[in-house]
Amino acid sequence: MKYLLSILLLSAAMQGQNVAVSKFALPDAPSQQQHRFWTIENKVNVSLLAGLITADAITTQRGLNQGLREANPIMRPFVTRGVAGEAAGSALGFGAGLGVGYLLHRTHHYKAERITMRMIVAGESGFVANNIAAIR
Repeated sequence: MKYLLSILLLSAAMQGQNVAVSKFALPDAPSQQQHRFWTIENKVNVSLLAGLITADAITTQRGLNQGLREANPIMRPFVTRGVAGEAAGSALGFGAGLGVGYLLHRTHHYKAERITMRMIVAGESGFVANNIAAIR
């Protein structure tokens, strides 16, 4: 009987410790919030970039047909090869812009990612505006 009473008292003491410990236990560390790459903002930015690159390709080819020349020495070998070369150069430019944004996203530079994508879209808008002004 003495052993049974001792076991019951020790069990009650252990249960009391579990309640006291769980009441004052520290919470788990917050999990790192997952940022998705394909947010609505990035979808809009990528769509704008694709449309502007298409407009740049069309206006560049029209300018070349009117006797103008490509000012960008990196793109010049592509655009002088006709529509196929222009498409390849545009695809490389689009991939580079999207790749830079995704690289910044993967390295957790979310603010830099947003700023960079907006600057790429703004720069491409400037190129399209310059082409339109040149061919008019």
